[in-house]
Amino acid sequence: MRSAIGNPMRGIAFKVGSVIVFLAMQTFIKLAGSDIQPGQVTFCRSFFALFPIMGYLAYQGQLRSAFYTANPIGHLKRGTLGIISMGLGFYGLLHLPLPEAIALGYAMPLVAVIFAALFLGETVRIYRWSAVLFGMVGVAIISWPKLTLFREGGIHAEQAIGAITVLLASVLGGMAMIQVRRLVEEEKTATIVLYFSITATVFSLVTVPFGWQVLDMRPQLFLVAAGFCGGIAQILLTESYRHADVSTVAPFEYTSIVIGGVVAYFVFGDVPSGATLLGTAIVVAAGIFIIYREHQLNLERRAARQAGS
Repeated sequence: MRSAIGNPMRGIAFKVGSVIVFLAMQTFIKLAGSDIQPGQVTFCRSFFALFPIMGYLAYQGQLRSAFYTANPIGHLKRGTLGIISMGLGFYGLLHLPLPEAIALGYAMPLVAVIFAALFLGETVRIYRWSAVLFGMVGVAIISWPKLTLFREGGIHAEQAIGAITVLLASVLGGMAMIQVRRLVEEEKTATIVLYFSITATVFSLVTVPFGWQVLDMRPQLFLVAAGFCGGIAQILLTESYRHADVSTVAPFEYTSIVIGGVVAYFVFGDVPSGATLLGTAIVVAAGIFIIYREHQLNLERRAARQAGS
């Protein structure tokens, strides 16, 4: 594989492109309607994503080799965690304003730090623990107004459940990230991406008896478009890591809150509350600090390896 780590601007461009296309995916899902069963949304997101992903792998000459895996159980674990996380996240997306759904989703990298310490034995020092706690305060600020609406019932209770499902999705997504870290030690990126889409497609079919609908043309087209966007965004994200270090492109994930806020205002008429803006600022600051610390630690490890050799 040709290394292009020396072209960070191209990596950043691919990363921002992936953020925009992922936001398009979320927008299409919300436009499809809040009464669609999350399992049905998950199926469309996963199945139609396979078309651009397999086309891309075929173009790269990696399609046949991508099907080979030495760890099918690992892919099954990653797929199980990911599919449940995706379904919960889609429920929250359908029942929350777009900016709040995006902001609560930022809890995932915070949770991943906790799980990395618990399950991978990674050393997490006071700086990152402090950032995680600080970020969780931001998550509480965003979610608390929704959770207290349980007492009021009605549609507001749906928003409260939506906030809880997004947070649960972040927890399971954090566990899925840990499984991906284990997989990348022996599996190619193309294999991980392909098997997740296949696993998610198959597993989501289990939800057919639980309220799938025969959809009109308009919502069905929105879900098909969401699936294609999901696959294209995954390709753009993968390409971004070919051209720049993870620590370089990762902070640009947070451009989604700005772009998502603009989309939410003009498409759905959503205006983020003061609590959402404050909590988002805290979570973003914590996330960027964690990325910075990861970058510093990677530099230290690299220097130690070079000194040792």
